[in-house]
Amino acid sequence: MTHMSTTFQGAAGLAGAILGTLAAAIAALLVACSSTPVAGPAPAGPARTEPGRDAAAAAVDDGGPAAIGATLVRPRSRWLLVAWNELPGWTADRSSEAMPALLRSCERPAPAWAAACGLARRDAVALLADDALARAWLEANLRPWRVESLEGETSGLATGYFEPLVEASRRPRPGFQVALHGPPADLASRKPYWTRQQLDTLPAARRSLAGTEIAWLRDRLDALLLQVQGSGRLSFVDAQDKPRELVRMAYAGHNDQPYMSVGRWLVEQGELRLEQASWPAIRAWAKQHPKRVDEMLWANPRFVFFREEPLPDPAVGPKGAQGVPLTPGRSIAVDPLSVPYGSPVWLDTSEPLSATPLRRLVVAQDTGSAITGAVRADYFWGWGEAAEAQAGRMKQPLRYWVLWPK
Repeated sequence: MTHMSTTFQGAAGLAGAILGTLAAAIAALLVACSSTPVAGPAPAGPARTEPGRDAAAAAVDDGGPAAIGATLVRPRSRWLLVAWNELPGWTADRSSEAMPALLRSCERPAPAWAAACGLARRDAVALLADDALARAWLEANLRPWRVESLEGETSGLATGYFEPLVEASRRPRPGFQVALHGPPADLASRKPYWTRQQLDTLPAARRSLAGTEIAWLRDRLDALLLQVQGSGRLSFVDAQDKPRELVRMAYAGHNDQPYMSVGRWLVEQGELRLEQASWPAIRAWAKQHPKRVDEMLWANPRFVFFREEPLPDPAVGPKGAQGVPLTPGRSIAVDPLSVPYGSPVWLDTSEPLSATPLRRLVVAQDTGSAITGAVRADYFWGWGEAAEAQAGRMKQPLRYWVLWPK
């Protein structure tokens, strides 16, 4: 799905030392979803051993032996091999519920995963049916590695994203005047392409979009939401607003302009406090200041283009950067220079605006322009109003462990 950055974030709920280390990053990421979409899976790069470590660590990426305490260094993270009992809440998770996501990643396995994915497919029926068997299989075939920064920091940030659901029309009509666009014919020949403001105001830029309209929405903020999240679902409605068709809008490119969070812009303008920035607050501000909506939107030069895809099964999520469908509650976006796509990851974080632990097995299947760093995850909540509410509030301290083949 590769979203535009992480969701609308504030600093509330981050305590103590974590607040101090993450405040600048949170402000920078404010109000974006998992990303500026990327063109496709980025290579994780070969692992390399930390200078001075035992050479056995070099074999880990290829399934070689390693002892507890072995260290493996990736471009933006360091992994430390630990015992299973270090993973908080490990035995309490419904491990079988993560198996569909893992099996989907095994459709496009990295070389180091070829053997483990073969075993997973062979044992799929049991792994999908029984938590204890799934957990035993993981322990028998994988090893847990604690992920930390190259400087040794083990704490990071968890945010959330989702797939929006927006009403739309096939043609412009009263109430539906905001167009979503496919890529213009000259997109590849002009870099960077026109800015958002230019596409709204300059005749030459506007002509470049002629004929690229895919659908028409009610609200410019609905269009922005789809662009920020990187994809979404459209429910085409008839003249009586009755649903007729459900399709997916998938990411198809952008104008090669920098991304700027409108939530961050509102905070910098003194219109919202950092902890207030959320989709509901931004929509409320826009209704109260209709003459400044253009100013707010144009603060973000980035403009995203889409392509329409059929949605034969509404229970299937959008494809992430790995190229496989995302699973609500079991897929995350990561920095692929820290954690390779397809890796199972044990999360230790908490529910939004809550102290309730969120400790579960997920799979790294997506990325985003704001999802950078060693311990950084954007948690995919799914689609619908509940997912939007959770994703928009999620800004939690995070630790995690990668499970890698023996």
